[in-house]
Amino acid sequence: MLSKWLGKLRRQSVPAFLSEQQSRRVFDRYVISMPSHQNAVDVIQGWNSAFPPELGIKAGPLATYLDPRIAWMMDQHGPLEGKVVLELGPLEGGHTVMLERAGAIVDAIEANQSAFLRCLITKEIFGLSRSRIWLGDFVRWLEGTEKTYDLIVASGVLYHADEPLHLIELIAKRTDAAYFWTHFVDDELMPPSDPRRAVFASGPQIQDFHGIPVRTYLRTYRGAAKHAAFCGGPMDRHRWLNRDDMLAALRAVGFTHITLEDEQPDHRYGPAMSIYARR
Repeated sequence: MLSKWLGKLRRQSVPAFLSEQQSRRVFDRYVISMPSHQNAVDVIQGWNSAFPPELGIKAGPLATYLDPRIAWMMDQHGPLEGKVVLELGPLEGGHTVMLERAGAIVDAIEANQSAFLRCLITKEIFGLSRSRIWLGDFVRWLEGTEKTYDLIVASGVLYHADEPLHLIELIAKRTDAAYFWTHFVDDELMPPSDPRRAVFASGPQIQDFHGIPVRTYLRTYRGAAKHAAFCGGPMDRHRWLNRDDMLAALRAVGFTHITLEDEQPDHRYGPAMSIYARR
């Protein structure tokens, strides 16, 4: 048995040593330049967010860490020091930075794997210590948790949901105050002839929500998800809500005090606005 094994071993070819040039080639997964935050940013392509210019980091174009929409939300809500906040879809962590700098303790839930990794890089660069970044579906988080929050931030997520009314319902069960930045459908601001309506199915579907008929509009990304910077929902199928029906739905789940700001009828994808809602 031993002699048979030794004979087989002798017959195996011994790999030749690589040439001097080949043996000194750095493996693709390694970075041997001076350690820097830029190295971390460069690991993941498709950044949308920028970093403070004094850091000298090249990433995306948007200074989300200074977003005036989040600043407005904070003015509406009041001090966040020591408050527990749930952030849905943090994208790349810019808003998370603003929330923690205001004193909040943050759970941030991100489903996009690349965006999640960008959030971790942002967290490291800004030195965040009171924010936890979770990878997964925030709908399942809301369905499964018993935790309540002082504030839920849903910036740029409602219109990516396949079931936006279910999301509104879940948010209302876990907080008394919520912020939304969202697109919506309004036939006056975006009539059926508007080119922005081309990605919608023809006509609304009516859903009953707490006795209220809500117009929902099925929409497609038309292949946008293949791009590295894509920051939409987890599936192509998603629904926008009619503006007035959406506000009625918020009132139906107990958000009786609603403040609107920064309505953008001419946004390239469709009308949008900020909503701060509380009981």
